[in-house]
Amino acid sequence: MTPGKVAASEARSGTWLTAIRFYLALTVVGHLIWEALQLPLYTIWVTGTAREQAFAVVHCTGGDVLIALSGLIAALVLIGSNDWPQAAFARVAALALTIGVLYTTFSEWLNVAVRASWAYSPNMPIVPLLGARIGLAPLLQWIIVPAIAFALSRVLSRPVSSPVGQP
Repeated sequence: MTPGKVAASEARSGTWLTAIRFYLALTVVGHLIWEALQLPLYTIWVTGTAREQAFAVVHCTGGDVLIALSGLIAALVLIGSNDWPQAAFARVAALALTIGVLYTTFSEWLNVAVRASWAYSPNMPIVPLLGARIGLAPLLQWIIVPAIAFALSRVLSRPVSSPVGQP
């Protein structure tokens, strides 16, 4: 293999790590912003101290990042390809997003209806799902934030082409 082909092969094989890094970084930022903006839709906005509110935003963002990472890894293991993100990108993104939405639906139901770990304020739009009342904001969060993060990470992780004959 010529040096140019080796370098091109290494660049292609390294883009999966770049894509994951961009996705996670964008996910952290996106979920942090979303968690802060949706805080008034939970009762902690009225009942909690500033410290409790800040903790909730950071704690929930950490959970969101773990969900995002778990969903991505599960999707890559189940349906990813060796050429990801150049191949099977949309499939992996769709499955990871689906895992995030399903987990969030379960978590919201468990923590609001069963454990009463947190509660929605009257301002939270509600979606009735399978007899449960799930907040619209967290569902939208798990559609919008990962979709944007995946789209941007795909663009940002594209390998840079070298001019012909140069590594």
